[in-house]
Amino acid sequence: MNLKPWVSMARPFTLLPPLLGILSGSACAWGSAHNPYKSFTWELFWVIVVSSFCASLMNAASNIINQVYDLEIDKVNKPNRPLCTGEVSVRAAFWGSIGMYVVALVPIWWIVPPPHDVSFSSRTFAPWSAHACFWIYLGGLLCTFIYSAPAFGRTKARGIWANVTIAAARGELLKVAGWAMVANVALWEPWYLGALFFFFLLGASSTKDFSDMKGDEAGGCRTLPVVYGPKKAAWMIAPSFVLPWLLLPLGLVLGDGRGGKLLTGSPPLLMALCALLVAWGGYTFYLIVRNPDELAYTENHPSWTEMYGMMMAAQIGLGLAYLL
Repeated sequence: MNLKPWVSMARPFTLLPPLLGILSGSACAWGSAHNPYKSFTWELFWVIVVSSFCASLMNAASNIINQVYDLEIDKVNKPNRPLCTGEVSVRAAFWGSIGMYVVALVPIWWIVPPPHDVSFSSRTFAPWSAHACFWIYLGGLLCTFIYSAPAFGRTKARGIWANVTIAAARGELLKVAGWAMVANVALWEPWYLGALFFFFLLGASSTKDFSDMKGDEAGGCRTLPVVYGPKKAAWMIAPSFVLPWLLLPLGLVLGDGRGGKLLTGSPPLLMALCALLVAWGGYTFYLIVRNPDELAYTENHPSWTEMYGMMMAAQIGLGLAYLL
């Protein structure tokens, strides 16, 4: 079996952000005021390793299933992809992605926080609420079908709802899933941290849509650039590169409803991270709005690279702000 086309369909570069998102979420939970563990254990180490691998595998599956449903669009926008060239059949890609989803999801059932983690039996039969990590992964899985598959609504064809679906799965839920591997998610803090990435991706996820306008329009996908044109769409998404990071200092002021601060990471490091990301986002804002039409004919516009760079830097920075 030739694995090269499968690797191409999985789009390896896009697998790094979910990996970092899970690791960062776990680091934030560990360094927070809500860490239930007395010391780090090898068991927890392997839990995080396996869960991170599962997150990347699920992202690879979602990339492949998206290409299955976008075949006619990709024949216009990306004719060299394996499904378009016939290197991999649609049937094989579909069932291959389903298999990857199963392998990625099933092990997560046994990821539960203390005190339900003492044995295999206690993990298996823990209360459903203790399996929060599993339900979050399942929610992310469903989002990928909601985004791509007509039977689930195909929000990719529904303007801003495409952005909402991506932001929910790869922003909000990803961060909370990482936290759920270590600590309870029935708190405001993990969801607030996830909101940073939700609002970031709510606009930033559209950066790739500009160069795909021809095929998207032909395929009935009403992405923001298709609906509003490159110039207006650029101004619509640009604030998402700056404004979400201002939630960091706000979280240091807001209370958590329990007498403490909403964010329990290092205030100096969180403020420094905010300054870095706002400056970086401001530069990306400039790249986007200085010549919006350029986004429509440059396949890998610099703003797309900056988006991934910012997202990974934010994940790493948050993890360090909670660990140090």
